[in-house]
Amino acid sequence: VQLQASGGGLVQAGGSLRVSCAASGRTFSSYHMGWFRQPPGKEREFVAAISRSGGSTIHADSVKGRFTISRDNAKNTVYLQMNSLKPEDTAVYYCAADSSSYFLLRSGVREYDYWGQGTQVTVSS
Repeated sequence: VQLQASGGGLVQAGGSLRVSCAASGRTFSSYHMGWFRQPPGKEREFVAAISRSGGSTIHADSVKGRFTISRDNAKNTVYLQMNSLKPEDTAVYYCAADSSSYFLLRSGVREYDYWGQGTQVTVSS
């Protein structure tokens, strides 16, 4: 599967942004999907994940209550709605696909097989 992230940009603190990730291929609904981010000079970190059907989600504590992951399997797209943005949310945001048959959602970088190219999100104070 090939992943293409889009929708990043510059936003003021307190604002909102939605990033999207479009997937190629017919098997999108067979993958758990995740969003990760990499702040400048830091390691890539988990943000959120969603199950194949979209019925289950998990979010990192740092974004819980502010960010929401969702997906539209008919459009082969996963979204990350980001509200109440903070300067510390500034990062390159990556979408990723977990192609394993593992049932539970996972948050480890190494557990995802396919990655998009990333989209920059900058939050100004």
